[in-house]
Amino acid sequence: MRVFISGSASHLARALLPRLCDDPAIESVLGLDIQPGWFEHRKYRHVQADLRDVSLAPLLQGCDGLVHLAFVVLRGKTPAHAMRAINLDASQRLFAAASAAGVTRQVHLSSAAVYGSGVLINEAVPLKPIPGFLYGEHKAELEHWLASHYPDVVRMRPHIILGAHAQPLLKTLLHQPFYVRLPDPQPQLQCVHEDDVATAIVLALKQPAAGAYNLAADDSFSFRDAIRARSRVAVPISPKLADAVLKLVWGMTGAGGEPGWMEGVHQSLTLDCGRARNELGWRPLHTSRDMLTR
Repeated sequence: MRVFISGSASHLARALLPRLCDDPAIESVLGLDIQPGWFEHRKYRHVQADLRDVSLAPLLQGCDGLVHLAFVVLRGKTPAHAMRAINLDASQRLFAAASAAGVTRQVHLSSAAVYGSGVLINEAVPLKPIPGFLYGEHKAELEHWLASHYPDVVRMRPHIILGAHAQPLLKTLLHQPFYVRLPDPQPQLQCVHEDDVATAIVLALKQPAAGAYNLAADDSFSFRDAIRARSRVAVPISPKLADAVLKLVWGMTGAGGEPGWMEGVHQSLTLDCGRARNELGWRPLHTSRDMLTR
């Protein structure tokens, strides 16, 4: 199998590329990213280019599999129209080109953010991302488009991805001593290890699969308890103060993520991953507790 991967310099790609290249069933991997390549392997070739305007047909020719990781997660100072051009327009262009090239196995890395909130929800639940959180809104809109135009594309919906190459913002949030003061019972979240996500992607490439698959560790946690477990001095702050600080920092520097995602702090989001277990044979090897402890 010859695999094309977009976003090949991304955080998750650092866990996925070694897995793909070490797999005897994978003959070659071609990566595309706007950033320079960092990974070296005899099976791997990197192309530095912008997904929005690169000629895709020559790159996809002869490929059997596609993994789409390229996506703007943290908006920063990126204008909304530019973020949309990458997350939606370029993504749609890629899947259309892959289908035209006859790529039979296609995997899109979506996100649990498409749900917004819910407890042990499965893939049949209507998508309702947090309003104002463009990343979640774009993921949901692209999923609707894929379901309508290319229903055979696999849409992975991982929860918070942790591991050695996790988003720096996630690591920062887990290492700071503050948490939002919320009434009990505390909202519950899950996470999933980057290696377990990579395993799910490889499984979807190597066997018949289509549609959406939730990915998360079995156990859940609250943000409050995660901070308390990591910090000797954990300080609760009011939701209003947390929201004001986030808006100020984001408005001045673009750092910290969009203010809209703060709405998710107040609500539980946990996933039923039975479909990935039953259809892909996927089993998470890492628990949320272990990931947060590390």
